[in-house]
Amino acid sequence: MGEHDTAYKFLFSHRALMRDLLLGFMEGDWVRELDLDSLEKVSDGYATGDLLSRHNDALWRVRWKREWIYLYLMLEFQSTVERFMPVRILTYIGLLYQDLIRRKELSQDRRLPPVLPIVLYNGKGRWRAPVALDNLIQPPPHAVLPYLPRLQFLLLDEGALLHEGALPGQRNLVAAIFRLEQSQAPEDLSRAFSHLLEWLKGPEQSELRQAILEWLHRRGPSLAPEISWREVRNLQEANTMLEERIQEWKAQFRREGLTKGREEGREIGLEEGREEGREEGREEGRKEGREEGREEGSTAEARNILRRQLARRFGTVPEHIDVKLNGASREQLEDWIDRPYEVEELEDVFR
Repeated sequence: MGEHDTAYKFLFSHRALMRDLLLGFMEGDWVRELDLDSLEKVSDGYATGDLLSRHNDALWRVRWKREWIYLYLMLEFQSTVERFMPVRILTYIGLLYQDLIRRKELSQDRRLPPVLPIVLYNGKGRWRAPVALDNLIQPPPHAVLPYLPRLQFLLLDEGALLHEGALPGQRNLVAAIFRLEQSQAPEDLSRAFSHLLEWLKGPEQSELRQAILEWLHRRGPSLAPEISWREVRNLQEANTMLEERIQEWKAQFRREGLTKGREEGREIGLEEGREEGREEGREEGRKEGREEGREEGSTAEARNILRRQLARRFGTVPEHIDVKLNGASREQLEDWIDRPYEVEELEDVFR
């Protein structure tokens, strides 16, 4: 059994936790018929060696009317879901019944007491495995059905309960612990912890406070690794350290946010500068294009004017003169337009 498992089992060895578990998570009017003052933890020494070697969970019993109901609490803290959990529970309940028979702890009519199996699961992924033994057995011939064992357990998937908003909202210690277990942000952790601190102020709750402190010593490093949980001496001190650490986290987040903001700002500025440069380049290109277009337009217009003048003088523009016109600049063309040559002189110009 791991250190975390031991701490959790230690928590649920306290009547207050089991009481809140029944009141906050069990459905039906039958809970109000329970004599919660009769809640009694079944001692580990009560079970046989076989049962002790096969489970590390909590076993309680409570009076319902004149009889006992046994509460078999299985604590699952593993990264993968146990597909054959109904088989394990069936085995444990069978061993429990053997012990009750051996110790003659049966009702007056020698019948076995009912057992409510409860599985607490705190894994990150949701529980997808069957909760009923029927779903693990291949479909048999119809005539065989009456002879198959049947068992179903009550699953309390902490993460699913929190996600679905199904945790009790009232003063409930188990719900507060579940919220601690499943906290996603420092503020969630602090809020759940402050509830525990408020609800456990009474002097009669000193033993329970110590149990939660022991649980934090083991579980705390996985909830907030930066805090030295094993050095914490009481819950108030733990709360103070947690609040101080949250302020440090917030300051760190602000620093990281500023750094990231500056980096993003520089990148945005560079991109804006590049865009401005591209826009200026495009504008200069447009200006140069317009200038070149105007230049080409003026040259072509001068060429056409001169062609018309020459056509009036020659009738048609000789081919060798037209070649000269196509190669002349605007300044040359304008100079020729302004000089009143005779036909013979123009021929000399274009030879």
